Amino acid sequence: MDFFRGKAVYITGGSSGIGFAAARLLAGFGAHVAISARGKERLEVALQEMKRAARAPHQKLLAIACDVSDPKECARATQETLAGLGGCDVVVANAGVTHPSRVLETPDEVYERMMRINYFGTVHTVRAFLPHLFAQRRGRIGIVSSMLGFMGIYGYSAYAASKFAQVGFAECLRQECLDHGVGITLLYPPDTDTPQLAEENKIKPPETKAIAGEVKTMSPEDVAGELLAGIASGALNVVPGGMGKLTYLAKRVAPGLVNWVTDGALKKYRRAHADRP
Repeated sequence: MDFFRGKAVYITGGSSGIGFAAARLLAGFGAHVAISARGKERLEVALQEMKRAARAPHQKLLAIACDVSDPKECARATQETLAGLGGCDVVVANAGVTHPSRVLETPDEVYERMMRINYFGTVHTVRAFLPHLFAQRRGRIGIVSSMLGFMGIYGYSAYAASKFAQVGFAECLRQECLDHGVGITLLYPPDTDTPQLAEENKIKPPETKAIAGEVKTMSPEDVAGELLAGIASGALNVVPGGMGKLTYLAKRVAPGLVNWVTDGALKKYRRAHADRP
């Protein structure tokens, strides 16, 4: 993708999943890339993979340990990125965690953690880079939300709330960036075949699984590819996959229909398991 050749890109949550897939693609496009995450060992493994995928030997590739829930660490990671890459053209706020469970079974700390990492991690990252992007009067910001950033389902009250918050922040940010030459792209990925999804599935309430049905997961490479294409084209909203696009459209034009479908799946599960405690 020629748009990214020679561009400097920073990605949070870049050691696995969608973030890592995007970083590896960008290295292959000829971009200079800095990834951040909390785990130093996984960061180093990801960095070596990026180097193997790099298009040219002169590319600058960095791995920076950072906890996005801490604004001071985000500020430090920003300065390391700007110094190491010689600037920054694209910021991708991708770091996120999830914990599916019923409302009354979800500890207070989980609600707070979702907001600290998913929402405030996005806010801290973007705010740390904005002065640089505004000063150069150009740049792109990609924010990785979720399909649960535009709809909520059983078991995801903590996660969906943090993702809705991301979207509200991004939509306000879009207008503030208009006069500064900075574009915003929101990604709403469906279930994606990542280590995080594997962990989710271990604790996901059965009702949630019943509502999701046999939805096919997407590969992180395909999702990352759609994210990068959206950033390159200047798209505001990017919904990967045919089913995701259909759900997004239906939720906007016929939300009652979406509720009818998901509620119907829940009621069917209840009937099938009425004899269980």
